[in-house]
Amino acid sequence: MRPILLVLCAVLIGCSSQEAKKEAPKKAEVKNETAPDVFTVLFDTSKGPVTVEIHRDWAPHGVDHLYNLIKTGYYDGNRIYRVTHSYAQFGVNGDPATSRLWSMVSIPPDPVKQSNVKGMLTYAQTGTGSRTTQLFFNLRDNKSLDKTFAPIGKVTSGWDAVEHFYSGYGDWPPAGAGPEQAKLQAEGNSYLEAQFPRLDYIKKASIQ
Repeated sequence: MRPILLVLCAVLIGCSSQEAKKEAPKKAEVKNETAPDVFTVLFDTSKGPVTVEIHRDWAPHGVDHLYNLIKTGYYDGNRIYRVTHSYAQFGVNGDPATSRLWSMVSIPPDPVKQSNVKGMLTYAQTGTGSRTTQLFFNLRDNKSLDKTFAPIGKVTSGWDAVEHFYSGYGDWPPAGAGPEQAKLQAEGNSYLEAQFPRLDYIKKASIQ
């Protein structure tokens, strides 16, 4: 099983409920479609709707992958499990079987064409070729990431919701008291609901 993708410095946390659990995808499947040149993703979150404009020419491999993840419902029910002053990170499916399936589909590298400024959406990674499913919102300018982290879109509405994702648990251990990565991968939302009930979450992600 792959370890959770890191964002280098730090990233996220949110709130959970039975509603989010019901929204989790019931069937694991992988699609491989080419994304439109520009499209909008609506993340309906527990803090309100967040709209992100996605640009394929910024990072074609990453954007195609995101498009297919959303089409299969991968992000529905995801907890925003790691929030710091710099990042808000999500992308571990509530069903461990679904997470394992997609964790085996890595994304080829994309050249960095945009800067990781406040409001950009970017894949988390541990190194070149390690992107899979995890994403983070840049909560401030993180230009130090621009050598290797290629943004794929920008928030166009709902930024107030992003800035208010629950961050009380802090970073993951040992930097904070947030979820442990191994348990999150192995147990999914059941682990988060039991031990981190205040996490915010994505009710549904959809292509607009």
